Amino acid sequence: MGIFERLGTLIKSNLNDLISSAEEPEKMLNQVLLDMQQQLASAKQAVAIAIADEKKLNRQQFAEQEKAQEWEKKAMVAVRAGDDNLAKQALARRQEHEAIADQYQTQWAQQKAAVDKLKMALGMLADKIEEAKRKKNILIARSRRAEAQRSIANTMEGIGDTSAFDTFNRMADKVDDLEAQAEASAELAGELNGGSLESKIKQLEAQSYGGGGGDAALLELKAKMGVALPAGSAPAALPAGDEHLSADDMKELAALDLQAKA
Repeated sequence: MGIFERLGTLIKSNLNDLISSAEEPEKMLNQVLLDMQQQLASAKQAVAIAIADEKKLNRQQFAEQEKAQEWEKKAMVAVRAGDDNLAKQALARRQEHEAIADQYQTQWAQQKAAVDKLKMALGMLADKIEEAKRKKNILIARSRRAEAQRSIANTMEGIGDTSAFDTFNRMADKVDDLEAQAEASAELAGELNGGSLESKIKQLEAQSYGGGGGDAALLELKAKMGVALPAGSAPAALPAGDEHLSADDMKELAALDLQAKA
């Protein structure tokens, strides 16, 4: 094999591969069906012409047979007139038209057989086109399913790369860290606000006791011990937060108060 022949073979193979890769089943099937429809239209036109030729031959055959019959009638007229020579000439013309009619009859028979074959072929072509139409939808569905499967396979192959999942997990961990930091900041801010409020309340309690906080504590202790209070003195007012005294203690303090006033 020469170099140019090998080069030609290489070019043809590459072109065939290029064409094959560029062929899309759905588009190709639609185009093939369109070509089939055009072929069917051309075949119908050819069959119609063949049928017209057949009918024309049939008409020409009958026309020649009618002419032969007319010349036969003319021969009869000549015989009646006693002119045998003219009758022979008329009969000769009849034979000519009969021979032509026979030729037309032969051609018509051949044309009719050809038309019948063409009609059968046309019917088969129409049936094949209808079958192709039905198969086209199935083939297109199969092609689309195969394309979808290939796309899924390519996607799954890409998913095999774990870098994307690693990035996703790293971002999830980062979001968790941000949420934890936000919760810690909120908790710290709450504690700071609570401590400030507690200090303010303690200040108010200290102000309510005033400078005699020690005397009030002494009176409270004597009341608990049952020691009589000095005349004219009243039991120290319980500061806020001493709600822990029982009901009996409260009654005892009230009795002491009455004794002191007496």
